[in-house]
Formats: sequence, structure tokens, C-alpha cells
Amino acid sequence: MTSGRLPINVNGRQYKWTERPTVVVCVDGCEPDYITQAIRAGAAPYLNELCTKGASFLADSVVPSFTNPNNLSIVTGAPPSVHGICGNYFYDRDAGREVMMNDPKYLRAETILAKFAAAGAGVAVVTAKDKLRRLLGHGLKGICFSAEKANETSLQENGIADGLGLVGMELPSVYSAQLSEFVFAAGVKIMETQRPDLMYLSTTDYVQHKEAPGTAAANAFYAMMDTHLKRLDTLGATIALTADHGMNAKTDAKGDPNVIYLQDLLDRWLGKDAARVILPITDPYVMHHGALGSFATAYLPRSANGQDVIARLAALPGIEVVHDRVEGCRRFELPEDRMGDVIIVSERHVVLGTSRERHDLSGLDAPLRSHGGISEKTVPLLFNRRADGVDPTRRLRNFDILDIALNHLN
Repeated sequence: MTSGRLPINVNGRQYKWTERPTVVVCVDGCEPDYITQAIRAGAAPYLNELCTKGASFLADSVVPSFTNPNNLSIVTGAPPSVHGICGNYFYDRDAGREVMMNDPKYLRAETILAKFAAAGAGVAVVTAKDKLRRLLGHGLKGICFSAEKANETSLQENGIADGLGLVGMELPSVYSAQLSEFVFAAGVKIMETQRPDLMYLSTTDYVQHKEAPGTAAANAFYAMMDTHLKRLDTLGATIALTADHGMNAKTDAKGDPNVIYLQDLLDRWLGKDAARVILPITDPYVMHHGALGSFATAYLPRSANGQDVIARLAALPGIEVVHDRVEGCRRFELPEDRMGDVIIVSERHVVLGTSRERHDLSGLDAPLRSHGGISEKTVPLLFNRRADGVDPTRRLRNFDILDIALNHLN
């Protein structure tokens, strides 16, 4: 980028051009304690440099604290009420069916990435899972591919002919730490060979769903990430790091999943299938979380007394808040037309399900860890340069990351 060019306007914000390449990293599921524990163990010396010599903040993610809403908030600089992506999964009223929210037709705002690319910047995006690629790459003239399908890239579709060959790694399993490692390795190779002006790297939370902060496997993951981030810094990049959400154990005292099955409850209260419960965490990769998260929305029949349902749900042990659609969308900055009549958020160690029979938990090979609620909204916000221009009283969000990286770093 060049600093002499006019700022780019996107979704009510201005973003300056900079002289050095900027790399924005979204570490999926990065509860801040993962970084703290990795630093304490001596596994992440570069991340320690970010915290001590760069700029280090805590910020709020979007709630529901899931992957799609937060990644799209980061690249649009706006909440879901603006860009429209309010979950990984939702009930499409127009189509009359439940669908994955990974089609760009559901996106209601331009991305900062696409706007800079249209203005002549070199832009590259590498995601872990392919579910995000089409959304993040919407309208983007540049490189955009996923580690999951790096063996299927083409110049026409992805802006790169051979993603797998570029990185020089075997295609990783979607259920592995290597999927995220591929993302970082790809980012380094792209920076070495093409030096884009703006790069976005988005990982998977496979490790965080299985491992608590400070475990050997978690520290090893952050050590891997630390090495690649240091290399990007050495190549002259501005590094900006955040997360889409945190992560918490969701188990009872025996270590079993701590689940409130909302559809079963509403069936008893209102009649079989009279209400419809939607779990926005749902995606094609449910083996490590069983489609169980801490945020849900419910569509009620016209005959239901909404306030009575809200009161009964709010009285359940393990429920943190229950709102009607208007109140909930106002609080969490969500699009009203894409949410149900009731919004439910569970407490820190509790998840929400539909019916017990609909959740296959046989794939869980470790105690359940998940996200989605208010308790997973605190995320890190780290930079490899000082950020003295940031108002210390400002409420920071993870989607402020590009504003800070492009407008406020020294």
C-alpha cells in the first residue's frame, strides 16, 4: 500500500493506506488464557513481544460468539446488524428451510478486503475451512483459498493455480491442528513470493475444542503459530491478531456434556414441533462439538404466549439471559429478520441443544469444550507496533482490528 492514496471508505469507516504489508490473523477459539499460558511456558516468545513491546488489548467479540458472524464482522468492520451474517446456520424465512449461512447472497455489506483490492491493493485470504472462503472472498480480486481444499485451487476461482504446491505440505485433515498450520505456512509463502498489501489468515479451533489453556498440546499449537508470526514480522509485515471467540469447558462435575435440550422443553410446553429451535453453531464440522453451543434462537407458534415462554426459559438453571427478538437483536446488534422470536444464551459451562435424540455425541473423544455465549466474547487484540493513538476509554471490539492496524499504529 502507499500512504499517499486517499482513504478507503467501507461501512461508515475510513481506512488509510500504509507503506508496509498488513497481516490480520483471526485465531479461531483463542481464549486469551491460551496466549498467557503459552507465554508462561516459554512456548511463545514472539507473542510475548507483542504483549510487551507492541500493543495488547482485550476486546469483545460479536455475540453469538461463533465463527461466521465474527469473521465477517472483522472483515467488514461492522456488527451483524450491518453485514447480515448472524450465525453459521439459520432459518431462511424466504426459503422456508434451515440452511448454512455460507453463501455470499446472505452478505449485506462490502468487505474491507474487497474494497482495497478494487482500489488496486494486493490482497490475499487463506482460511482453514472452506465454509468461510466464499464469504470472505466475496467481490475480492486477489488470492482466496482454504487449507481444506488447497488441492482444488485455480487461478480463476482462487487467484492461485496450485495452493498445495505453493505451501509444500500434504493436504491436512479438517480435524487436525495441521489445518491451521497450513494457513500460517501459506501466509508466509505468499508474503515471501508475492508480498500482498493486505492479508487475512483465519484458522480452525480444532485444538481449542479439545485442549484447555496451558496443556502441552495447546502450548505446542501456539508455539507453531509463534514461529510463523515471527517470520511474517521478519518479512516486514504489520501483524494484527485477534479471535472470533473464546472457549470454555461445557461439562458437569462428572465431566459429561452439560446440555439444556430446548426443543424437548418447548415440545412439552407448546406441543410437538410447534416451536422451532435453531442452533447457529451448526456447520458441517460437528465432530468436535456435537452442534452444541451457548447461543440459540427459537421460533414460536402464533398461539404461544411469548412472555410466558421467556419467563420459563429464564428460570431454568444454567440460562444466563433470554430476550425477545427485538430486545435481543438490539443488545447483540443482530438482524431482526434472521432471528427467531426468542434469543437464549446459556451460562459459562452450559450448552444448548435441540432434542437429545438429534445430537450425536459419539465423536467426542475429550470432555466437551465449546462457545457461543457472552462468556466467550472476550478475545485478545494484539499488534506488533505501538498503538498510542487508541482512546484508552474506547470499548474495543474484535472488528476494530483493521481500524487500529491501518489508522492508529505508530
